Amino acid sequence: MIVFDLSCDSGHRFEGWFGSSADFASQCDRALVSCPECGSLVIAKAPMAPAVPRKGNQLPVARAREAKLAPAGGGQQESASVSPDQAAGHARVLAQAQAKALEQSRWVGERFAAQSRAMHYGEAEAEPIHGRATIAEARDLLAEGIPVAPLPFPVASPEELN
Repeated sequence: MIVFDLSCDSGHRFEGWFGSSADFASQCDRALVSCPECGSLVIAKAPMAPAVPRKGNQLPVARAREAKLAPAGGGQQESASVSPDQAAGHARVLAQAQAKALEQSRWVGERFAAQSRAMHYGEAEAEPIHGRATIAEARDLLAEGIPVAPLPFPVASPEELN
């Protein structure tokens, strides 16, 4: 997965996760990417700093992003800076929300695409499931109108946990 910093034509900045640059372009062409703040479909990749890992013998240095975008009105809008501690806190909250959602969901493993189709077409009773699918399988499901979404954090199968 690739995380892109995105911006809309109104100057709102947000992140999007995609399989590749081509996947981003394809989703934009199909009007599947919109601004979460204003709903605009005019989306572009925003400039972003490369992720350069630090050496193992170096202490982490807290650094704030100071990216500015010029909104359509001509003024300047400053994006919010997030400290590493805040980012870690957000990640913990997201991980807890995912864990809670998975408690109500059944693991189907590699059969995820087949199970999703069966439920969508009424061949199986609808229920919350999670499992594994390749990017190609996920794209095919989406193309068929079957709603699926990647989980933000990897999930181990029940066999891997024991």
